[in-house]
Amino acid sequence: MPVIALLTITLLPWALPAVSHGAEKMPDTFVHLAEVIPDAVLDIRYFGKHNFLGVRVDGYLAPTCILTHDAAQALAKVQKDLAPFSMTLKIYDCYRPQQAVDHFVRWAKDIGDTKTKKEFYPTVDKKNLFRDGYVADRSSHSRGSTVDLTIVPLPAPIQPVYTEGAPLAECYLPAGVRYADNSLDMGTGFDCFHELSHPDNKNIGPQQRGHRLLLKALMEKHGFKNYDKEWWHFTLVNEPYPDTYFNFPVK
Repeated sequence: MPVIALLTITLLPWALPAVSHGAEKMPDTFVHLAEVIPDAVLDIRYFGKHNFLGVRVDGYLAPTCILTHDAAQALAKVQKDLAPFSMTLKIYDCYRPQQAVDHFVRWAKDIGDTKTKKEFYPTVDKKNLFRDGYVADRSSHSRGSTVDLTIVPLPAPIQPVYTEGAPLAECYLPAGVRYADNSLDMGTGFDCFHELSHPDNKNIGPQQRGHRLLLKALMEKHGFKNYDKEWWHFTLVNEPYPDTYFNFPVK
């Protein structure tokens, strides 16, 4: 087959990921997680300023979690397994519109903006965030079946309120030194761009490894797969939209 013909076939529209654009409504196949798991704790970091950008992220109009119906139902099974042990899920991020991912990309290209470096990427040169896989121009979150989460014991400990401008601490430091989170100690903070965040990293303590294994085992039991650089990041294996990246706002 001629090279030009081969390239033409390769670049046909149906061979490329579908990206939805413009003002959109949430599809009927998506749900607010609170309607499925009303007792899950929501700490939607990109609605506020305590995240690696240091600002509210484009497309986040409310601190809510939206997922495909399939992902939400699978997550409800995880929550059901935790309930007898007086534990609950805590959600950091769910569906993420493409406009938010575009915001990430713009921020990553602005090498001069390093106000959150000390906490979120203290050992990574910002210009290497793309190379190292921490930022990309597409995210599985935009397909609606990926969730960032952890586990909180019940009754839930008090969650300290983030104060903008407060002194920052490296996200890989021990619990009690890094930013306080009321969840089980997983060895690093959420969105920590550091090798200690890799799920199978051996340089964390046995208790932290046990907590990660608990989260991973329950999520895998109910059809999710863990991302190999982030202990908190899981995608439904049989996701309904594996090639579609949505852009409706989170509200």
